[in-house]
Amino acid sequence: MALNHELLAEKMDLKSQINIEKLPRHIAIIMDGNGRWAKQHGKPRVFGHRNGVTAVRETTEAAAELGVEYLTLYAFSTENWNRPKLEVSALMRLLVETLHKEIDTLNKNDIRLQAIGDLSKLPEKTRQALLAGIENTKNNSRMTLVLALNYSAKWEIMEASRRLARQVQAGTLSPDDIDEATFAAALNTGGMPDPELLIRTSGENRLSNFLLWQIAYAELYFTPVFWPDFRKEHLYKAIIDFQKRERRFGKISEQVAP
Repeated sequence: MALNHELLAEKMDLKSQINIEKLPRHIAIIMDGNGRWAKQHGKPRVFGHRNGVTAVRETTEAAAELGVEYLTLYAFSTENWNRPKLEVSALMRLLVETLHKEIDTLNKNDIRLQAIGDLSKLPEKTRQALLAGIENTKNNSRMTLVLALNYSAKWEIMEASRRLARQVQAGTLSPDDIDEATFAAALNTGGMPDPELLIRTSGENRLSNFLLWQIAYAELYFTPVFWPDFRKEHLYKAIIDFQKRERRFGKISEQVAP
């Protein structure tokens, strides 16, 4: 009991250190380490994915409570299809199960669900559960939770290029009118602010083909914590670290000083 009080006190202390006026509008997370966490516990990899759902719930609620506008979670990459078939099938079933269970929680917390990636390649049951969740939460406005599913940044950039090329071919767009804003609007994330903070768990220090265009000026935060162990206090620590950094966007310190 004393330990629980200490953990609660630590969470509250960390939360109190966050400047609500300087929150990142958009946080993106590469949820990594489920398999290694399961191995540490002598369990199959799917056990890690299942326990990772708790981290998703805690992180989503913490972000919404603080006032973060967008939270994007890298749930399944195009490369993940290369994993053992049993693991992929279990992941897809877990996604359907989680979506069915969590929609009421999302609505209760006024959180809208969206998704990016090539959703057409998902199993039909998974895709239908996802689309139903998106439809059932479309009127929520407190925060947007974005799931990156069958997602690849290279695929997204190529798709945006094809989309713009078709407009040029149709004569509705001039090549000279394609600027950063036009290209950004053609991406899956069109209409969303770019992530200002990218978090990756499990101690890996790479981007893994995630939001490569959008994170051009994002602050990167790497933590050794495996995703199933990630909790509110870990999100708070990442935001506190973010707020200590000077974001210059190519300028010098004197130009960005308040």
